[in-house]
Order: sequence, then structure tokens, then C-alpha cells
Amino acid sequence: MTLRREAFLGHVKERGKYDNPQEAERAARVVLALLGAHLVGDIRAQLATRLPEEFALILLNPLQSAEPLLPERFIRAAAAWIEGATEQTAAWDVSAVLSTVADAAGEDVLGQILLQLPAGYDLVFGRPQPT
Repeated sequence: MTLRREAFLGHVKERGKYDNPQEAERAARVVLALLGAHLVGDIRAQLATRLPEEFALILLNPLQSAEPLLPERFIRAAAAWIEGATEQTAAWDVSAVLSTVADAAGEDVLGQILLQLPAGYDLVFGRPQPT
């Protein structure tokens, strides 16, 4: 089921403890653009159907990435794109957005997403997997 824009941003705002919806939206746009660069094929399209249209379009028209980034580098990349962010605040931003994405995706889609990404993303999505 697709989340409405307000509900999606509400979850991100709450999880990120942002002062206003604009901060949540800024984080969502950057993180989804980076995530879209790391997903290929049907799984990116499947995830997009579960996001609000505006954010689905960001996911489907990603930044270019030569190779999937390790989670730590993903966070550094987010810090570089979010004005005024540090690696610590970017980690918070990434977690707020990706945990909301995980909820929207559902376990089946999230499992397929995690198969495409380097090890460690389960933690970034807030869904630690048993080893």
C-alpha cells in the first residue's frame, strides 16, 4: 500500500525529531536519490509503487553511482548533499528516512533490496538481520 505524502513525511519527521516538515522532506529527497542510485531492476520500481509519487519519482530518477557504497560511505555521501550536515547528523537523517522506507516496503521487498546492497544496510534500514 502506498503511503500518502503527509504520512510519509510525518514518520520521517517523528523519527528524525525534525523541527518542521521541510527538514524531513530535505532528508527524504537526498536519501532517496542516493538509494535509487544503488537499486536496479524491478526492485526499484516495486519500492517506488509503495512511496508517495513525489518521492517515487526521486527514487526512479537517481543520482549516478558507479558502484554500491558501503553503508558508511552512503552516510558520508548524504552528509555531502545535505546542507550543514555532519556525518553524525547524516546518519540520523539516513536512519529516519530508510526506517520509514522499510515500513513502506514491507518485509518481502525490503529483503530483495538488502540483497542488492552491501552488507550492513540492514542496520541502516533499522532491521538488523541475524547472521
